[in-house]
Amino acid sequence: MLITDMTRRRGEAKKLRVIPRIESDVNTGLSHAEAAERLRSGYGNESPAPPERTTGQIIADNVFTYFNLIFTVLAICVIIAGKYKELTFLPVVFINIIIGTVQELRSRRALRAMTLVTEPKAVVIRGGAEITVPCEQTVRDDVAVFSRGRQIYADAVVLTGECRVNEALVTGESDEITKTPGSALLSGSFVVSGECRARLDKVGRESFVSKLTLEAKKTGKKMRSEMMYALTRLVKIIGIVIIPFGAIMLYQQLYVLHEPFSEGMISTVAALIGMIPEGLYLLVSVAIAVSVMRLSRRRALVQEMRCIETLARADVLCVDKTGTITEPEMTVREVVPLSPDTAPIEKIDAIMADYLGGAGVENETFAALTKHFTATPRRRVAKRLPFTSVNKYAGATLSDGSAFLLGAPEKLLSPGSCHAETASRYSAEGYRVLLLASISTGLDDAAKTPPTDAVPLALILLTNKIRAAAPETFRFFAEQGVSIRVISGDNAETVSRIAQDAGIENADKYIDASGLKTERQIRRAAAEYTIFGRVTPDVKRRLIRAMKAEGHTVAMTGDGVNDVLALKDADCGIAMSSGSDAACHVAQLVLVDSDFSAMTSVVMEGRRVINNIERSAALFLVKNIFSFTLTLLALLFALSYPMNPSKLTLFNMMFIGIPSFVLALEPNRARVKGGFMANVLIKAFPAGITDLLAVLAIIIIGERRGFTQSEVSTMSAIALSFIGLLMLVKVSRPLNNIRRALIIAMPVCFAIGAIFLRELFEMTPLGAPALITVILVCLASVPVIMLLSLLARRFRALFPDKSARRRPRRVRV
Repeated sequence: MLITDMTRRRGEAKKLRVIPRIESDVNTGLSHAEAAERLRSGYGNESPAPPERTTGQIIADNVFTYFNLIFTVLAICVIIAGKYKELTFLPVVFINIIIGTVQELRSRRALRAMTLVTEPKAVVIRGGAEITVPCEQTVRDDVAVFSRGRQIYADAVVLTGECRVNEALVTGESDEITKTPGSALLSGSFVVSGECRARLDKVGRESFVSKLTLEAKKTGKKMRSEMMYALTRLVKIIGIVIIPFGAIMLYQQLYVLHEPFSEGMISTVAALIGMIPEGLYLLVSVAIAVSVMRLSRRRALVQEMRCIETLARADVLCVDKTGTITEPEMTVREVVPLSPDTAPIEKIDAIMADYLGGAGVENETFAALTKHFTATPRRRVAKRLPFTSVNKYAGATLSDGSAFLLGAPEKLLSPGSCHAETASRYSAEGYRVLLLASISTGLDDAAKTPPTDAVPLALILLTNKIRAAAPETFRFFAEQGVSIRVISGDNAETVSRIAQDAGIENADKYIDASGLKTERQIRRAAAEYTIFGRVTPDVKRRLIRAMKAEGHTVAMTGDGVNDVLALKDADCGIAMSSGSDAACHVAQLVLVDSDFSAMTSVVMEGRRVINNIERSAALFLVKNIFSFTLTLLALLFALSYPMNPSKLTLFNMMFIGIPSFVLALEPNRARVKGGFMANVLIKAFPAGITDLLAVLAIIIIGERRGFTQSEVSTMSAIALSFIGLLMLVKVSRPLNNIRRALIIAMPVCFAIGAIFLRELFEMTPLGAPALITVILVCLASVPVIMLLSLLARRFRALFPDKSARRRPRRVRV
């Protein structure tokens, strides 16, 4: 069993023990023993791929990397050359492996703890009772209960009840489909309204959604953020280029310059080490792992790593009214009879008690109505019309044949009528208004089109309390340059009034989205309005797409089934864990406590990570730009490479490795602007070229003054370190106590290593002429780096980078 279980976890087919199908009674379900047998026999609803990497996989991914292979080959070359002191770069490689592995394991532990809280649950009938179990513990032939907002986690066949299902996540068709006994339910779809009991038919690897998942894995493509795409491309380019560079340089050192084998080998190894950004990918992994842990402490579950960068770049945040601006709980403030002579308040109370009888609590609106109308039902409900986000109303036929509708007044009242104006007035005051109306036509006709014979009986006014932290949260986003858009299914006037009370800018610009039909209308509305009312799920998704098409990076919060499609299409979907299973399933980030005010710390965490990685990456690329250009010139003009691995190791530790990790974990609230790689290159290019000019000057002066090769190498290391200090000062701004301490500590540590460990790092003592020369070169590098930085900024102004507007890339991995 252990061997076959391990095989299945690797995603390979598992030979199942054939057991007979059981068609148990819908009210009894499987027995606990029958369910346990199916689970043991491999008929459980286990995901086709493990949700997280194992410890062995994490260790392997950190050890067996392409660059670690390169470092191993270089170490072998150094050993062959007999220069064992030049192996000082190896401890740094081992430290990187250890740090990366430990941080990923810590991140996994934090995510595992959070996932236990948000793990999807299933309601099944076993032994005649409804029980709740994790979705992965359901089995074939289970009788499952699917209600509004539930994700359908396995293929099933409806046994009893009726529900409306949206299959857009798996088929692309957004129409709601009515499912009755005998209908098939596709895994991956979700229940919009109603409730049913269904027998699970295909589970685990055999389910429709699992087959889609396995097919997607075969294509080898997934979404990557701009930063990860840029870094991956950079690493691939470097990995390809260093091989021919190394081969050509070794040939030149040995057969053109006629260097001794050991010296030629060491020069080649030094050049290649300088080209490899050995800690950059580790830095990104550690920074993101730490970010995931910090977000988990703030009760935010990261389901896709790229959302951290996306949130940092977001300039539009779309929110719903209920659960975001207001508390999710509703209360009935007042019932306003519209025909007090024929339908007084007592009759309204009786009708609503009958209407709600046996309906259950479908949503917060029904909960508020049930709490308010507490009379004992006298008539049973013979037939129900479930609420849909398209019709915006629900209905019921009672046992005496009378029929009623309850929903949006603008859907059931004639525009311009006195009752419509009364409803509009209450909406403008911030109330959520429901109309109770009687109809003489059947519910079947009402399900297709709003009836024309509806007789208004009463307006029911509901209120939501504005969240205490909402005004401060929206003020924060306004200060950060993030535009808020409210997209709601409620009346536009109601949402506008509440949004103004919550302090959302331009909340007076509202529109009833039910009139938006064409793509042109939607694009224009997305650009002009802040508040969108009476929005259907399809229009909500189209609004998100329109904002993205305008170049915005769009984040969206949601909690209901009507948010699912838009959450999926947003650059970053954020779900409240108290909402529907379907919303949590498609979101990239889940707020475990459903606290919208936590978004401020989530956005700040994203900005901290991306901004800090940008400036730390600039430190790495300074060395890479210098090494590539110097190696290229050495090949073109047959120059001896002046550096060796041990000196580069000292420089890397003090002015790249340690500072980059310290800076990567520092607070940083600045808004992310521009493309990642463009930002990094603009920061790194001036220092990299200054390094090149300084070392070339030392080589030329050294040849004319007769300095030894070891003196030139030591002088070059000192010049690189001084320019590295200038770069460190540049990327550390604005300064704080930690950064000031870093700027002081790094040159002191370099001096200690160069003086007291000079044999280890092969730092040769310099005479007065060489010392004066290196001091003059260092002083001359100050105006050079300032001039190049100015030119880089002007170049950036003339040719603004547009890569920040690119959509996340789907790349083969």
